[in-house]
Amino acid sequence: MDENGGNLAGDTSLERQDTPPRKREDDMKGGLCTNGYSPSATKGAEAESCLSLYMEKLSERGDSVETLKVAQGMAARQRHGKRRDTNTSQDGDVESGVLVGGLDKDMLLSSRQEFSAAVHSSSPGSGLEQQQDKKKKSKKKNVTKGNAGGNQEGSGFKDCDGTTVKKGHIDMGTIGQSPGTMCSPNMTPSDKGKNKHKPGRGKKKQVFETYMDAQDVSAGLKRQELIQGSLRINPKKYHEAFIPSPEGTRDIFIDGIVSRNRALNGDVVVVKILPRDQWKVIKPDNDVEEVSEPEVPDDPTGQRECSPDVIVEAQFESERDGQQSASDLLINRMESVNLSVAGTTSLKNSETPGSKQDKIGSLADPQTLADKFLQRTGKVVYIVEKKHSRAVTGFIKHLPEKDFAMFSPVDHRVPRVNVPLADCPQDFTTRPADFANILFICRITNWHDDSNFAEGRLAKSLGQAGEIEPETEGILTEYDVDFSDFSDEVLHCLPQSLPWTIPPEAIRRRKDLRKECIFTIDPATARDLDDALSCKPLPDGNFEVGVHIADVSYFVEEGKSLDLVASRRATSVYLVQKVIPMLPRLLCEELCSLNPMTDRLTFSVIWKLTPQGKILDEWFGRSVIRSCVKLSYDHAQSMIAAPEKLLSEAELPPFSPEHSLAEIHQAVLNLHRIARSLRSQRFEGGALRLDQLKLSFTLDKESGMPQGCYIYQYRDSNKLVEEFMLLANMATAHQIYRAFPEQALLRRHPPPQTKMVDDLLEFCDQMGLKLDFSSAGTLNRSLNETLGTDQYSTARKEVLTNMCSRPMQMAVYFCTGVLQEEPLFRHYALNVPFYTHFTSPIRRYADIIVHRLLAASLGCGSRLRLTEDDVQKQASHCNDKKMASKRIQELSSDLFFAAFVKESGPLESEAMVMGVLDRAFDVLVLRYGVQKRIYCNVSITV
Repeated sequence: MDENGGNLAGDTSLERQDTPPRKREDDMKGGLCTNGYSPSATKGAEAESCLSLYMEKLSERGDSVETLKVAQGMAARQRHGKRRDTNTSQDGDVESGVLVGGLDKDMLLSSRQEFSAAVHSSSPGSGLEQQQDKKKKSKKKNVTKGNAGGNQEGSGFKDCDGTTVKKGHIDMGTIGQSPGTMCSPNMTPSDKGKNKHKPGRGKKKQVFETYMDAQDVSAGLKRQELIQGSLRINPKKYHEAFIPSPEGTRDIFIDGIVSRNRALNGDVVVVKILPRDQWKVIKPDNDVEEVSEPEVPDDPTGQRECSPDVIVEAQFESERDGQQSASDLLINRMESVNLSVAGTTSLKNSETPGSKQDKIGSLADPQTLADKFLQRTGKVVYIVEKKHSRAVTGFIKHLPEKDFAMFSPVDHRVPRVNVPLADCPQDFTTRPADFANILFICRITNWHDDSNFAEGRLAKSLGQAGEIEPETEGILTEYDVDFSDFSDEVLHCLPQSLPWTIPPEAIRRRKDLRKECIFTIDPATARDLDDALSCKPLPDGNFEVGVHIADVSYFVEEGKSLDLVASRRATSVYLVQKVIPMLPRLLCEELCSLNPMTDRLTFSVIWKLTPQGKILDEWFGRSVIRSCVKLSYDHAQSMIAAPEKLLSEAELPPFSPEHSLAEIHQAVLNLHRIARSLRSQRFEGGALRLDQLKLSFTLDKESGMPQGCYIYQYRDSNKLVEEFMLLANMATAHQIYRAFPEQALLRRHPPPQTKMVDDLLEFCDQMGLKLDFSSAGTLNRSLNETLGTDQYSTARKEVLTNMCSRPMQMAVYFCTGVLQEEPLFRHYALNVPFYTHFTSPIRRYADIIVHRLLAASLGCGSRLRLTEDDVQKQASHCNDKKMASKRIQELSSDLFFAAFVKESGPLESEAMVMGVLDRAFDVLVLRYGVQKRIYCNVSITV
């Protein structure tokens, strides 16, 4: 459904790194990072800047003194906040009709599959990376022999526990730590033993700051000395985190694990802004531009195609977290090092090895740069709400002579966790290798301020990593989805005598529409049918059009056990292979589902419309219907495509004898014509839709494994249903807001982020593309014009649409009493003043609240018991659960696509370039709608 601007690329998203489980365990064996986090997933060509390559060259030549100077220059650069990593902007989650299923779950499989994207480029695991790996291996030997005087950047060293820290890994968690946190490079095991017996050596150093107390935090927020927001951690560069800026400008940067102060992704935190000299330099002068090769995540979404009112709100967390602005992608230059084609290293005669870095440090001083070149940095001083579930999937590692095991999460944004050996399998200590590829669930219970490692308990062994069911259960647990069976107490809230029939008194209080020609249009496999349509010609040439929604609130009584469980779940979760329902299946698939030729209770909106879609009259009320047929999108599309051809009975599912095929056929055609007019008027009035590719799967009926995948086609039959669902949602929003101006539950969509829009416009200007971002309507028009008529015009539009989706913010539920200004209620993409969700109460709890508000406003329901605070709390919870549900859908799609690629082998597809980096370029793979990075095995000359 086009609530939010159509289909926007995903939020996205990458919560699991691109490392196969075996490789990941090898990394664990290689060493524990001193900050308690897993080693970075980015390796080789992904992880190394030109500066690190330069230092490797010097190391190979044995020039340790010069290398140390360069390393010192880099450390100074980091202290000034001038990092090689890209700036990340705020999440943009907007609603849309169809979404893409991207690939990021490759790391779950034993072997990584790469695309041949119409160009022959080396993958991260070949060519350049292999050469660098060979250099690293040889360097390790050289460093061991010649590094007695101290560790240089790029070499391996050991921490106080004797654990090897991987070469080339910069541990941001140790920056700013007290000297006692790391051992001297010259310390021997015997020295360490001596230290243990020295006075004062037994006390642990404090790693994290103590949190401020609640009173000081409250006062600081009122004085605007502190800032509150949701923490977003970059999934591929876990030392980077961000919170939104209250002014809507560039996000506030949280640099390093220590500054994050034990907060996890999604937590609501309070941040103190650091002094200006510690702010991050974003775009310095040309002479000192940063070397930057950002991680561009995949574009995964996993939207079900069931309901026509599926309004997907594409998340862009991953696209922001690890991706710099579009213009920055094109202007990245490598000027901090001069590498010749032959691979030799040369410096200008007038420069010492450290002078270039000294120049960078002086010219890029935040104190002298304009604000537009800086990003404010901060540190977490308080956690308001721990929204992260604290449950994670990962692997356990045996630590000899310890009474605990090390749990290493798959998600590198979560710290490593010490878990009691008693929680581990019985034979873990004697045969630890047997569990190297077994996924476990761990729940974090504590994280002290004097430790880089959290404490936790193992909750469950899931099974082999890479297999669909263990991975799926892990995803659901991490995102705190309740997938348990409904309790007897909940089930007793439903009618016990089956088959259930509508009580006569309930029918008497409702509008009886059972004789009308009413039907559903859904995917052929749909079982929870919560919306139906009707269209009756009137003698005056106009039409009576009805939208009929399952009356779920009749069964889900406020305050009962069933209501409490539904409010906690808040939404159904749609995976590729199954659904985790918000309500018991008896309710979803039987009592409330608008099955054909069965009496069902509904809430109806009925309009008198002209053939052009002009509303002449409107009626809301509770009703009872009897659907005459269950049509699929394919059936409706066949009628629309061949209006003169009447489908035979054999081509349709069973239908009621009370209505002829011709009557049903004509009703579909009339709805299509009106919907086309409504849609045209919407876009002429300034609506926006960003359609993107959506990946769907065909599954083997026996094994459940993916047999194939295809791009879902969004056709006129989908648009037909979409238009009337939008119309019903908008009409309901007006009705409940008029009746309850302080307690209405609406849905708003803020305008896109200004800074990201500016960056995108700069990029488009460089590319000779003219985009008008002045409003949703002008953007929609510019995306559909002047993109050329050649064979690649469609692909060009896909890429540009993907890029335009990134500045978009997410649409959110809210209580009208919380926001004082009506302009803030607006829905940007739809370009309407009021909007809500009314049409999917089987799978969204927000819709149940709206039904109760609507019933109370019409006098056909109980008095409203919800307070303003109740509505806002539930709105906030629904927002959280909706975002989690969407992320789970994306990960499920990733998982199945990875399984499909593994099974089928390398895939070939045309791709269009989206951005060019130092040694790689990003492409949109057109056949599958996923984004991938292509690495080039070439020598680089500056």
